Amino acid sequence: FACAPRLDDLACVYASLKAMLHGMPEEYANVTAVFDNEEVGSTTKQGAASTFLQDILVRIAESLGMTGSGYRRLLADSFMISADNAHAVHPNHPEKADPTNRPYLNQGIVIKYHGGQKYTTDAVSAAYMKEICRKAGVPWQAYANRSDIAGGSTLGNLSAALVPVDAADIGLAQLAMHSAYETIGTKDVDYMVRAMECFFGTPCI
Repeated sequence: FACAPRLDDLACVYASLKAMLHGMPEEYANVTAVFDNEEVGSTTKQGAASTFLQDILVRIAESLGMTGSGYRRLLADSFMISADNAHAVHPNHPEKADPTNRPYLNQGIVIKYHGGQKYTTDAVSAAYMKEICRKAGVPWQAYANRSDIAGGSTLGNLSAALVPVDAADIGLAQLAMHSAYETIGTKDVDYMVRAMECFFGTPCI
């Protein structure tokens, strides 16, 4: 296990950056977006609900000589992974978890679902994410909030409102989220790096 503050969401930032540095795409551009102010205000100028990501992608397209139509075609052919940690089943309070979707530490990447669309995962993006996990040789598990207990959301749906691409919400299972002593599984970090490397174009083992 790894225990430290701010594992949510520095763990996914680490995995994303490490994987992107190893990425070798042949026909597309890799982008990693890390937003500020998630817990206090995503509508700030550097938050996920700002135009920051959209503006950067438009500038990349313009630098390649693309028109507005070309940029929109690129978006239609793109895929986004929204990586933000997920609640693992707490050993002291297992009743707080959904009865059937119960992630555990060191058991694989968590694919997150929400009936109210607070997570971006749908049937198509879940199938794509599972295929990435299969190619990378890493396990995956499912997460959903208990329907009678309010939960949080991630940045994926905020970003997708301005950059509409197919997207899946994933994360690492963790305990004591937002506390001063969060806990994750070290195996899961390796699983995340391997899956992200596969996504970013590194040949999967």
